[in-house]
This record gives sequence, structure tokens and C-alpha cells, in this order.
Amino acid sequence: MIDLAALRDGPVSRPRRLAILTAIAVASAAFALPVTPGSAEDAAKPLLKAPVSPVPPLLTEADVTRAAAALDGTVADAMKRTGVPGIAVGVVHKDEVIYAKGFGVREAGKPGAIDPDTVFLLASVSKPIAATVVAKLVGDGTVGWTGTAKSYNPAFALKDPYVTENATIGDLLSHRSGLRTSSGDLLEDLGFDRDYILSHIDQQPLDPFRSTYHYSNFGYTAGAIAAAAASGKGWEEIAEDALFKPAGMTSASYRHADYLANPDRARIHVRRKDGTWAAKFDRNPDAEAPAGGASASLNDVLRFLRLQLGDGTLDGKEIVKAGALAPSHVPQTISAPARSPEGRAGFYGYGWNVTYDDEGRARIGHSGAFELGTATYVAFMPGEDLGIAVLTNGQPIGVPEGIAAAFFDVAQNGKQTVDWIGFVGGIFEQMAAAEAPEVDYTQRPAAPNPARALESYAGTYGNSYYGPLTVTATEGALSMTLGPEAAPAEFALTHFDGDTFSFETIGENANGLAGAIFASGDDGKAQKVVLDFYDRTGLGTFVRE
Repeated sequence: MIDLAALRDGPVSRPRRLAILTAIAVASAAFALPVTPGSAEDAAKPLLKAPVSPVPPLLTEADVTRAAAALDGTVADAMKRTGVPGIAVGVVHKDEVIYAKGFGVREAGKPGAIDPDTVFLLASVSKPIAATVVAKLVGDGTVGWTGTAKSYNPAFALKDPYVTENATIGDLLSHRSGLRTSSGDLLEDLGFDRDYILSHIDQQPLDPFRSTYHYSNFGYTAGAIAAAAASGKGWEEIAEDALFKPAGMTSASYRHADYLANPDRARIHVRRKDGTWAAKFDRNPDAEAPAGGASASLNDVLRFLRLQLGDGTLDGKEIVKAGALAPSHVPQTISAPARSPEGRAGFYGYGWNVTYDDEGRARIGHSGAFELGTATYVAFMPGEDLGIAVLTNGQPIGVPEGIAAAFFDVAQNGKQTVDWIGFVGGIFEQMAAAEAPEVDYTQRPAAPNPARALESYAGTYGNSYYGPLTVTATEGALSMTLGPEAAPAEFALTHFDGDTFSFETIGENANGLAGAIFASGDDGKAQKVVLDFYDRTGLGTFVRE
């Protein structure tokens, strides 16, 4: 998720950055007691309670109405500038849906308009939904935020035995277990299922426990699966029973098959180099369902936001106990330390990013992003009883975050003070550029060293994490297969230089060409191969069997 409040501390910060300090100072002065410290009179006086919130709601009904009215133009501008095929936007204020509209089409070049009932892949907006499911189990006494994952799911394991025994549900749902960001993601890209991935992430290296933040899809999944195990049900079933059914979220599901079966679904799109959009992929996130596998309509996401703003109550019915839900909305770990003395830190709760705006009000939200074609964003301000959801069927380029930032800006300032679509879009471009491969395998040496006879590379190479890699030499060409035995992925190998070949990466994390670097023994046969794309944490070496 892009921390918009933190970004505003950068080149677009506003002069009201110190407003929160002023408000606290004023509140402190108002509640000061004019008595000499330590006197008998002082000791006899009852202590006054500090104010729960030094900053009262600042937005009026007119402010919110004006911001909602501006959304039509904001969305139209975003679509014109980016070409994203479809968008659905909704706003909740004081437990009422005051805006809910669809724009564009479900699939580029085809009829079928987006409406508030169109189902989208939510990507990582699945995380706060999952945290709410777990909060329901916490409120029922099935699990505790501080209960250990191992106690609920004996199969849970990470590389460090101490972390395995002591990591709690809360540790995993706040990304502080030490498991690194990409752990398990590349196994998912290859087609491995949830059971395989969760049973192999104990090979991944860990950073310091509870003192580092790494956004980990499969660490999060492991925590949610442990909570589901304590309920005696599978994740998909407990999500339905604990949240979707009681909250009336009729289109919501953690099963990808349900999304595919819905005729009113938004196809996912990637942007071509010429700026047009194409529905090229199907992104199946079942393996990481709690972290990224939910799908739902705008109308159901708005019901979910009303539930958050209602402290677990929706339409007068308690769905989740307020005391169990509240910890998910408050900082549990520092996700983004302040970059300057006057800057603000970013925090992560349980499944939610937590930031504070210029007036000290909490802004709680989460982005969702699949590089294969979907981008979403939800955010709410509990002090203003206000929330927004933006769902799109295009790959992440900052559109939903920019629309939401523009909405809050207009509500607070009467107009956009920043070109949010351009600004956030630029941040996404920088992030995409940072993902480029370290070696540019598109630039082959002018005079490459020759390869050995292709048969010398052929064979089966073992790896305890990724499983076997099979290299085949056929009709003067080299290829390799990797992935689950039932349906391995096949890669063509193209000679690059000497014993190095290139191949095209696949899946959500693909970033172009990568290298297969062979090392030969005394007999001239390759004895091992390192796939640099799969070697991010040192697990990408395959040894001849």
C-alpha cells in the first residue's frame, strides 16, 4: 500500500503539518490544574481524565457532500489520462452509502458496463477482510491475537525454532514475524498450492523477530490459516460463516472459482506499451487466499466499510465484538519510520495500514494490487465516520489511491491541492523501475563465449524448496521444466554467454528475462544451475541428481 499521508510529508507537504502538535498543546493547557505540584491540596483533588481525542471531527456534512460530488469528474479524469477500463467507487458517511457508481466496462473492447454489483478481484484488500474474520474468532474466544500459531495449527513452522514456537496470530497478521516479503510468492507463481507453500516456507531465512517489518503474503496466510484451524473449518468456509453471510456480503468469496463463475465480473487487465489495455491473464490467488484471494462487489465492500466504522456492528446487528476488532485498527508495528524529524511514521495494525493526517486524525486503509491486472483501495477515517472504496480492473499504476486521495483532499480543502493521479502514478512508476532485473539479459555480449554441447546441460537437478528442475536438449534447443509435478511450467532457454542461458519469467512477480547459470564438473557435464530470479533469498541453486 502507498502511505499517502507519509508521501505528503515529502515534496507536497502542507504548512499545517504541526496542527496536531498545536491541538495537543491546546488540550493540555485546557486541562492543566493551577495547583502547586506536590501540595496537600493537589493530592486531595481528583485527577481529570485526559481527552480521548484532542481533535474533534473537522469535516461537515457539506464538506463530504462536496467531495462526493467531485468524484464523477475525478474518475473521468483518471480514466481519460490512464485509459484504465473500469472503476467502481463508493463512499460511506455516518453509516450511509452516499455515493456508489460504476464507470467503464468489465472487459476492454467489449460491452458490459461496470456497476456497483460487478465483482472485482480485491488482491490485498483481502487482508483487512481476513483480519475481520479473525477478529470474529477472537471475539468468540476461539483464538486470541496473542495466541501462538503453532498452538492452533501444529503444522506451522518457520526457519527459527523459537519463532515457530512463539509467533502469534498477531505477529503474522502485522508482518513482524521476520519472514521476508517475497517468501513463498515465487512458489505460487509456479503453480504450487497452499499446502506445499506453507510446508516449505520454513526454509526461508528470517530477519529479527518482532523488530522488523516485512510485508509477507504467506506469513499473513499462515496466521489466518492457523486461526481457521482452531475453528475446525477451512479458511473459505469460516470466512463465509463468520463474516460474509452475517454481514450480507452476498457476492464476497475467498474462492477463485466463485469469481470466475460470476457473469458480472470485471476481467483483469495489463497495460500494453502503447497505452492500451488487454485482458491477457487469469490470476488465481487461492494459495494465498487470506492475503489476496477475496473477490467482491463494490456494494459488498461498502458493507464491509460500514462494519469497520460501526465497530463491528452492521444494520443494528453485532457481527464482530468491538473489543476484538479494535486492535486491528491501531498500530501494532512500525511499517515506515519517519524520514525526517518533522515527518510522520507509518504503522501497520492487523491487516490495516494506520496513518495520521495533518490534524492528527487516524486514516486506516489498504491497497490491493496484482501486477497481472487489478488495483484496489479502501480507507476510512473513524473520527469522521467516513470511508471510501475504489476498485479497478487494471494493473496497479496508482489510480485507486489517487482517486481516494483526491476525495479526502477536496473534503478537507474544497479542491484538489495536488494532482493526485499524476503524483501517485509517478510513485508507482518509480517502484516499477526499481523491480528491473540486476542483469539485463536482453543485451547479449557482442562476442559471447560459446556454450558446451547442449546434452551436457540436460538432466534432472534437485532443490528442496522448488522441487526438481528438468533440463532437456531437443533438436538443437534447450528447455527446462519447474513446478508442481502435475503441471510444471516449461521455459525455453536461450544462450546468453558461456554456460549462462536466459529464460522468460512468469507469474505475478515476472520482470522479464532472467538467467540460468550452469556450473560444470571435471567430466564436462553441468553439476548445478543457479536460477537468479529464484535465488532472491539463496534458495535458487539446483544440484544434479
